[in-house]
Amino acid sequence: MATEGGGKEMNEIKTQFTTREGLYKLLPHSEYSRPNRVPFNSQGSNPVRVSFVNLNDQSGNGDRLCFNVGRELYFYIYKGVRKAADLSKPIDKRIYKGTQPTCHDFNHLTATAESVSLLVGFSAGQVQLIDPIKKETSKLFNEENSCQHLWKVDWNEERQNEGSKTSEEALVTVQRLIDKSRVTCVKWVPGSESLFLVAHSSGNMYLYNVEHTCGTTAPHYQLLKQGESFAVHTCKSKSTRNPLLKWTVGEGALNEFAFSPDGKFLACVSQDGFLRVFNFDSVELHGTMKSYFGGLLCVCWSPDGKYIVTGGEDDLVTVWSFVDCRVIARGHGHKSWVSVVAFDPYTTSVEEGDPMEFSGSDEDFQDLLHFGRDRANSTQSRLSKRNSTDSRPVSVTYRFGSVGQDTQLCLWDLTEDILFPHQPLSRARTHTNVMNATSPPAGSNGNSVTTPGNSVPPPLPRSNSLPHSAVSNAGSKSSVMDGAIASGVSKFATLSLHDRKERHHEKDHKRNHSMGHISSKSSDKLNLVTKTKTDPAKTLGTPLCPRMEDVPLLEPLICKKIAHERLTVLIFLEDCIVTACQEGFICTWGRPGKVVISHPPGSI
Repeated sequence: MATEGGGKEMNEIKTQFTTREGLYKLLPHSEYSRPNRVPFNSQGSNPVRVSFVNLNDQSGNGDRLCFNVGRELYFYIYKGVRKAADLSKPIDKRIYKGTQPTCHDFNHLTATAESVSLLVGFSAGQVQLIDPIKKETSKLFNEENSCQHLWKVDWNEERQNEGSKTSEEALVTVQRLIDKSRVTCVKWVPGSESLFLVAHSSGNMYLYNVEHTCGTTAPHYQLLKQGESFAVHTCKSKSTRNPLLKWTVGEGALNEFAFSPDGKFLACVSQDGFLRVFNFDSVELHGTMKSYFGGLLCVCWSPDGKYIVTGGEDDLVTVWSFVDCRVIARGHGHKSWVSVVAFDPYTTSVEEGDPMEFSGSDEDFQDLLHFGRDRANSTQSRLSKRNSTDSRPVSVTYRFGSVGQDTQLCLWDLTEDILFPHQPLSRARTHTNVMNATSPPAGSNGNSVTTPGNSVPPPLPRSNSLPHSAVSNAGSKSSVMDGAIASGVSKFATLSLHDRKERHHEKDHKRNHSMGHISSKSSDKLNLVTKTKTDPAKTLGTPLCPRMEDVPLLEPLICKKIAHERLTVLIFLEDCIVTACQEGFICTWGRPGKVVISHPPGSI
């Protein structure tokens, strides 16, 4: 798939690259794909996606990998940098007829060595719940006949060339009662064993509960809350049924959403070019941002929930401050649309002012230095340990990455000169350091953001990024959302808006507020979303969309061509980086000092 060595030609595919941490190397023996390793003809197919889950089994090899290629879905043991991939033995493989998988997500909260819950969204609008370990199909959502028993499942004879069984499944072509458009994003609600959220290319999102049915008739809705370019409806039914909530957001497809590390906020990006950030529990709009032009395609949160990065059709990555509700930087390095953005929670370093002291205990300081290593703990709870009124300025560089349709991988550093504009901006090739961003997002338990003093800190080393948020705090998620859903969402009608003046000191942000609770007398008016189409020329130069010269422009640390086809996956793991392209190759890049590959007998 790739040429050997670093490559001198601009269009030659790189197999290694160097950052300040050291050398990252492509591991050819750790490449996952279809068993025949033949490049997939991606013309007209949905993007290849990858999902990971750790089962915490006793063998120490608990990582599992799921990916879709065309109409196929694979489930493997992921051996990473430790052992070579064995493509002849997928744990589960499914081939679908009449539709294609578009996205998927594991429930990390309920995963065990014996069972795992995997949600799969499809191009025809359905969502399937499967257990690839038990090779069971549990439920199908967004179909007629109570969402069940709509499969034609044929277990083939064991295939000699693959050594595993293949489930060939045909999603019965019947009327989809909830939404007929393609599923663009599906995720479990953090901290919940049963709630999940689904986005469609129609611009709608739906909240489901796996314990409830979808009903045999099309759902009827009543308005719960309405705001600028969004509306939320509950399902009007005598008995609780799916969907529990319907969100209508913006115009055009809702391309992706992401929950904040604490699970309290939801960031959505749409084809209309807007980022919208909601308080998920109270269903109110926190803030918005507009792309420079074109649609926004991807979104991610910093591990401490302070910053959001988006990418899209303007070929830019945009950094947005959650606390200040404003664009703080843009990054230019891609030559085409940006398809994925992600923070690297494992690459970080801490630097303090003189003298080198830490206000917490030695244990707290060591915890700070190694916070990325423990996947089971919430990053936010780790950062909150560092809140202290007498602490000295501590700077940490946020590292994030992006991949795009230009087949390039870019890595970026975000540092204090960008994050805290009160200090003089350095020349904007940013390797920037931040990290007094230690408190939870604004509005979470009333914590405020601590910013550095007026004195300019000494030059910072080209260091790395922040803690991990892959698994949210299950124990802390006793949200209004869960309580309301458990009783059939009836309690949502009593929610009122919180006073958010302490978060917004500028009048520009007041228009982002929800209009508050709408009386149930308006229950039959389902299309009350404000449809005032925003003129891009009118937003340019405003806080929604600053001009290019009004915000710092980041340059990537590295920008390397790593594939033949457009890139669709970027995931940061503790010992490697995982990327994937539309040809169906899932590649592992070993981090510096982490490459220890053992090959199976006869493989070399």
